[in-house]
Amino acid sequence: MQTRSRFDRPLRAARRIALSHYAASGLVAALGMLLISGGMHFYFGAFAAAAASVGVAIVIPPDQPAPQRGKFWQLLPAALIGLPLFLAVQALHNSPVLLGLLLVPASFIAFLAGAWGKRGLPISISIMFAVVLSMAVPVHEGTGSIATTGLYCAIGCGGYLVFASLANSALNARYRVQMLADVLFALARLMRCQARQFSALTQASDAAPLIGELLRRQAALADQLQAARNILLESPRTPRRQRLAGMLLQVLEMRDHLLASELDVDTLRTHPGHPPLLNALGEILCALADELDGLADALLIARPPEPFASHRPQLARLELPDEESQVDGSAPSTAMLARGLSNRLGHINDETLRLISLARGEELPDLSLVRTAWQAFVSPTAWSWQPLAELWHWNAPPLRHAIRAALAIGSAYALSLAVPWGTHDYWILLTIVVVLRGSLAQTVERRNHRVLGTLLGCVLTGALLAAHPPALLLLLVVILAQGVAHAFAVRRYVVAAVAATVMGLVQSHMLNAGSATFEVIERIADTLAGVAIAWAFAYVLPSWERGRIPALVTRSLAAQAHHARIALGLGQLQAVDNEPELAWRLARREAYDSLSALVQATQQSLAEPRAVRPPLEALGRLLAHNYQLLAQLTAVKTMLMSRRGRLDAARIQLPLQQATVAIDRALTAPEATLAPAPCAAMENLALPDPFEQDLSPWLLRRLGLASELAAQVREDAEQVLRPTPAEPGSDMQESPGQTVTGK
Repeated sequence: MQTRSRFDRPLRAARRIALSHYAASGLVAALGMLLISGGMHFYFGAFAAAAASVGVAIVIPPDQPAPQRGKFWQLLPAALIGLPLFLAVQALHNSPVLLGLLLVPASFIAFLAGAWGKRGLPISISIMFAVVLSMAVPVHEGTGSIATTGLYCAIGCGGYLVFASLANSALNARYRVQMLADVLFALARLMRCQARQFSALTQASDAAPLIGELLRRQAALADQLQAARNILLESPRTPRRQRLAGMLLQVLEMRDHLLASELDVDTLRTHPGHPPLLNALGEILCALADELDGLADALLIARPPEPFASHRPQLARLELPDEESQVDGSAPSTAMLARGLSNRLGHINDETLRLISLARGEELPDLSLVRTAWQAFVSPTAWSWQPLAELWHWNAPPLRHAIRAALAIGSAYALSLAVPWGTHDYWILLTIVVVLRGSLAQTVERRNHRVLGTLLGCVLTGALLAAHPPALLLLLVVILAQGVAHAFAVRRYVVAAVAATVMGLVQSHMLNAGSATFEVIERIADTLAGVAIAWAFAYVLPSWERGRIPALVTRSLAAQAHHARIALGLGQLQAVDNEPELAWRLARREAYDSLSALVQATQQSLAEPRAVRPPLEALGRLLAHNYQLLAQLTAVKTMLMSRRGRLDAARIQLPLQQATVAIDRALTAPEATLAPAPCAAMENLALPDPFEQDLSPWLLRRLGLASELAAQVREDAEQVLRPTPAEPGSDMQESPGQTVTGK
């Protein structure tokens, strides 16, 4: 039994990977290459298959699960730009100098695709694959050889374009389920991280890493939610699609309740009477996370999830402390805060119940909200020239990265001509293409993974070839390695590097029909040379994260101010449709996305030289206070939308208007207005039991706290934006939130 339980977790993790959307994407890539290259080999021979496989490899990088609308156009730029460059390299194959003169501007053009952000990076990789892999294809002898080779490559490009578009449509229903399961897993991880914050055993020294992990989990969830929105909210016309879309919107509500549950935890954790209660609440939150994992697993294997036994009875049995006397009637007792926290976990419990009921078909989604929101939340699929037009100034990170990459590729090509072996000069270039990234942190991570993956891949290839397998098995290994490399290129790059190494060495062995001993040594040497060049050029024309921080901070302040105006708007109190809620959801998404971008930039700056780092401590405080402000506004929004019947509308209208003005001033006005006076209606409130009928005093308290937090956010932002030298001794290796304490 112990042996079984010991293997349960790794087996469950392996099953989740095998059933994931990225594994499905890798399988599609492998199958497409198998069909196209196999068909070309059958009809036209080995050379045609090799050239066509390069065409397939050109189009594969941007082939990820995507909405059906625009999938073909998402892949088309890779083929349109990559194919002419493939032909140009073929034409200059025997002219090393001219080929070098082509490589530098081609690399510059390819990496300019970074102007389109995450959509553009795969296009950059595709274009560079066209150039580098063309160097690996020998010039075919005979009349019209270049045209013939180009035709084979074009067949590979066009064939995979059609295949990938059809496969994306055929797998659309499966992708919807897989993306939703991925979001549920991410939410469960965030819940477990939040449960650790409840623990009374958390020491003060552990608080900073925990805050940093919470921020990273929030940012990761925001990214995964947008990827899921793009697929799940596209044309939800069938009952099944509507149910999945409704479940995704339910996850957004759970995230808000989870964020609000962070309020008052620090106050309760330091109170001597409440650690047992917090520990019990943390255990319930972990149990709810387990329910989400079980729901995601059930979705992946296409079976109804098990019925969920509500934890409400368990919450009701918790021994909540008795009310103690309050020195200040406007400050809630810790007993009240404990009851409020328990109630928030009850809401998360209820949302989990509803999620599982939706998955089992026992409850219907909110169709009006799904139909209203689906177009607003899906990212545009059309390509626009605007990002390229806005690129041409010296401080633009994509422009600097394009120059940096072109110089690195040119230097690497010169080195490849000078090394004594020189049989696979493109390996050094290929290493630079996949390692060199726009930030030093990403480049260093890729460098480490590439070296480790290459070493492991060489060991695996050596063991495989030592067994002298038949050619058919080697071909299957190459196809499988292609699928694994594509599947894990974004998710686990070290796995992708292992697969890419195996694929390259086995292909080399098949082409040369001999020992791969020298190829292994050459592959290791070329990889080390490539990662060294990529790492060195990461310091050339660097785009340090400190240069991006001011724009990201400004964006987050504007997003928070807009979110506050929408969340505190009075129109929702009389609304009879979903229009105000849709506007709020869009504002909330921008608030989360802006903070996610700021968290990622802060994390990437940790790998940069200390002298160029932004003020990390101030950034940590800014991020923590931003999320606390979001939590307070979320709590207010929940009261306004879900408990409006327990509010005194006449009593809260003026404070809502005053709080909106105060928060807007704090976030957008100059430094002179950093400390807006609190509203008179929010002072000296006697707070009743939160379970009594009138919640107005509690809403007014939240408004006051939100106003104070907005002023604190602005103060933190001013410290971040103030042009000061790097703080000596400010070491934020653990997390961006080192000195933040709960409010």
